[in-house]
Amino acid sequence: QVRLVESGGSLVQSGGSLRLSCAFSGSFFSLYTMGWYRQAPGKQRDFVAHMTPSDSTQYADSVKGRFSISRDNAKNTVYLQMNNLKPEDTAVYYCNAVWSGRQNWGQGTQVVVSS
Repeated sequence: QVRLVESGGSLVQSGGSLRLSCAFSGSFFSLYTMGWYRQAPGKQRDFVAHMTPSDSTQYADSVKGRFSISRDNAKNTVYLQMNNLKPEDTAVYYCNAVWSGRQNWGQGTQVVVSS
């Protein structure tokens, strides 16, 4: 049983930075592709970034150069460093874990960027 708990969401001014964390409870964390998605009010949930077990990363075009995903396999935690935040980054951010056909989601953490 995998459990994902996000933290770090907050209200921040445009141009500011935040670091989100996702704590993974369960087995075989290092085998999972860990990712972040976000959902703005009234919109669909969109891909933000992910990191594979081999540390390969992928980012949505809208966050390239501003966001950085990383993982600490010793702590079973994945991070999303968000810099130069914009009002359009306002959303609930969800952690995602995928391995061998299994997909898991956290409950989300709210990020609000004021202009």
